Amino acid sequence: MTRIRPRSISSVFSSLALSLCVAGFLAMLIATETARACTRILYVAPNGTVITGRGMDWAEDMYSNLWVFPRGMQRDGASGANTVHWTSKFGSLVVSGYESGTADGINEQGLVANMLYLAESDYGTPANKPSISISAWAQYVLDNFGSVSETVDALRKESFCVIAPMLPNGKGAQLHLSISDATGDSAIFEYIGGKLVIHHGKEFTVMTNSPSFDQQLALNSYWKSVGGLEFLPGTNRAADRFARASFLLDSIPRTIDKNYIEAVPEQKFEFQAAASVLSVMRSIGVPLGITTPGQPNISSTIWRTIIDNKNKVLLFDSVTSPSTFWVPLADLDFTAGASVKKLTLAGGKCFAGNAADKFEVAKPFAFLPATAGSSTK
Repeated sequence: MTRIRPRSISSVFSSLALSLCVAGFLAMLIATETARACTRILYVAPNGTVITGRGMDWAEDMYSNLWVFPRGMQRDGASGANTVHWTSKFGSLVVSGYESGTADGINEQGLVANMLYLAESDYGTPANKPSISISAWAQYVLDNFGSVSETVDALRKESFCVIAPMLPNGKGAQLHLSISDATGDSAIFEYIGGKLVIHHGKEFTVMTNSPSFDQQLALNSYWKSVGGLEFLPGTNRAADRFARASFLLDSIPRTIDKNYIEAVPEQKFEFQAAASVLSVMRSIGVPLGITTPGQPNISSTIWRTIIDNKNKVLLFDSVTSPSTFWVPLADLDFTAGASVKKLTLAGGKCFAGNAADKFEVAKPFAFLPATAGSSTK
């Protein structure tokens, strides 16, 4: 048990007053936040274990399902006559949103992509070059690249522009993209003021929504100076969740925890690590059905993914299901010419354990189309 040194009443109130003062300033700074709340964390252990945790917070059911896409698929960016075209180099396991886009996923190389909401996104005026609907952006990355550095090198060239159409629920598709790989490398891609901004480095382990990522880092610097054992922000705002996620991610063990390892299946460290990451993601989730007066766009957590980049296993945790399940990529067929397969979750379907053999052959969903005049920002 950690022993906390007694502090004087005046010291406590002085610290609390400072915290409340700064917290008030931060609240004003992010008062215009209207983002759907999502969180992504990246866990890296000394033994090479790499796990990406993601929480999807949304104001309604997204009718999400899991999809297996093989290599060799002919793709296009669903953005009209000038859209990009490609053939998938890698197979992938993805989570769909509204059956019209890839929200989350991992490919055969252990590259993970996560799409999160960012109200400040501004993709600019489409240039005279190839384009892609934002609904296909994450899939383009998973299909074409095997590492974070490879992705960064390619997207930095801006060989195409991103167009963000309205989502099926009538809301804007203002999103930013995070990626991670089996080495623990990380990158975040945002379009701010019409310009692509890339944050690349293993130090970028936490990501939420508004404000833009550079401001998230600045806000988190304050909370690090306060110290998580003293005071942590408790609201469901993105900046507050960033601070909590950062503190908790730094606090969970990076080696075998002798207090719990005997309760872990097969006493494997990677299973302990996945459980720790899932615990963090659950602890910063927003309860189902919660409403926030004056902040109608701060939403409930509806599902989570815990993805082992190194061992290539996706664990899915639905808030509306009584059990979690997982899918090892080793149990799936990604060979060129293999069938696209779907695991239907929409409609309250429940699975437990290894669900790799529960996928069924299906026609792939169509990416939400976009045109030059359909961008939401």
